[in-house]
Amino acid sequence: MTKTNIAAALSKKKLKASLSQSLLSLSFDILGLLTGTLLVLYFGVLSIDQAPWAVLLYPGILSVRGAVGGLFSGHLGTGLHLGTIKPVLTKNTKDFQNLLSVIVTLTLVSGVSVGIGTWVFGVFLWNATLIDFVPLLAVIIATMALSVVFISPLTILFSVFSFRRGLDPDVVVYPVTSPVSDIINTSCYVLSLALFFLLGSFGRYLIWILDIVFVCFVVYIFIKNVGNTDFVGIIREFLLTLFFVTVIVNITGSLLNRISGNAIYRVYPAIIATIGGVGSIIGSTATTKLALGLIKPTFTSIKQHINEIGGAWIASIILFVFYAVLSSFISGAATLGDLVTFTGQLLTTNVFAVSVMVIIAYAVAIFTFRRGWNPDNFVIPIESSLADTMTTAAVIIALALIV
Repeated sequence: MTKTNIAAALSKKKLKASLSQSLLSLSFDILGLLTGTLLVLYFGVLSIDQAPWAVLLYPGILSVRGAVGGLFSGHLGTGLHLGTIKPVLTKNTKDFQNLLSVIVTLTLVSGVSVGIGTWVFGVFLWNATLIDFVPLLAVIIATMALSVVFISPLTILFSVFSFRRGLDPDVVVYPVTSPVSDIINTSCYVLSLALFFLLGSFGRYLIWILDIVFVCFVVYIFIKNVGNTDFVGIIREFLLTLFFVTVIVNITGSLLNRISGNAIYRVYPAIIATIGGVGSIIGSTATTKLALGLIKPTFTSIKQHINEIGGAWIASIILFVFYAVLSSFISGAATLGDLVTFTGQLLTTNVFAVSVMVIIAYAVAIFTFRRGWNPDNFVIPIESSLADTMTTAAVIIALALIV
């Protein structure tokens, strides 16, 4: 019997390695449940009368910061494999310094962009004025500044650590740092809101000082690198991604309203993080293979990527079953039938969402590479944002099919 191309590409050793590393990295998505806990504990801060935009701004902050973080981890993974970035914490390469400058700049740009989008939406929703835009801008810039201070070093440390330990940074870095980043971003946002609105003049002064320092630092970086073609190229390519992310955030919010109140909502942060993690693993490993010349820039080469896809997908299925059991235990599911139904809903969600994300992540990598663009500027930022929308849509389908 002749083996098919896909069967021939399967390797028990490679599949096992991909599965173990994927399961290790994706297991951190359980931390997504803590993000929801923080929102519940500090919902009073997000409901301040002077800031009617606080809740609406929150999803945008997570999305754009996740997109920037995805770009960072994608470039780090590829750079470490190619040797253009060294697995050290000090005295790194010029490419690393350039990448760090890009991340700091894009953090401010993306924050201001999502702030403007939220304010424009507020003009129609609650008749927001230019005066309302001032505190909104102050809070989001402070949040972005704090996130750079805490999240960027975390991403660098874990990238270096994983590479030194023989792990594949394309597989482990983004899935591990993403849920942790969501918790940090949420904390930074809550802190910025509390300082600006609850601590009087002293808190507002602190926020304005932080804003001014961060903006001046970014302006200095931009002036210093304005003639740097690599710096400008990444910024220019990411602006297109930023537009898509802004649109996707609004679509996701509309879909999310349709599943409010369902039991599955309890694990929603964890499952969207897991689906996004699967997409990042597939996309990042594909971009590295393209850069190394190990696969051809055609969609049919996906057959040679079957081990990475299979490992990540199987790991996500295992975790979805775990989420079902954990959620049912917490909510006190009455019968075994309730658990079976809930597990079926989650697994159906997984099948639909992962199927779409595999195609999207791989297609974006191939398309951007063939266009002569850097796939790391697009793959994770786009797939991580689309993962929220695709997972939400898949949840709606699953709830309709399994009652």
